[in-house]
Amino acid sequence: MPVFEITKQATFDAAHHFPNEPEGSIYRRVHGHSFTVEATMRSEVLDVEHGWVADLGALDRALKAAAETLDHGMLNEHEGLELPSLENLCLWFAKTLKPEWPGLCRIQVARPTINERCVLSL
Repeated sequence: MPVFEITKQATFDAAHHFPNEPEGSIYRRVHGHSFTVEATMRSEVLDVEHGWVADLGALDRALKAAAETLDHGMLNEHEGLELPSLENLCLWFAKTLKPEWPGLCRIQVARPTINERCVLSL
């Protein structure tokens, strides 16, 4: 049986720091990154009326709205991001999107300028 996956991507810029790191650590200092986030939906069944997994436009709006919440802000100030690792960012986006998007199967958060990314499979 075929399995379909659709993905949308959004970007945001934000600052953060890791307060638990030792004094003098570069990670303890406030610094910022440009991020990308991808949300992937999976289904074995297509919506009969539309012939799709989900409305890509609606997924795009939901993902961009979540990213906008973090854009040009301090990640540490958001619940669940007190330690704003890529892993915790993945969890934050999953928690934010999953209630409205039950077919959500994957979140990827990346810092492309430094070639780092994390993938959360749901």
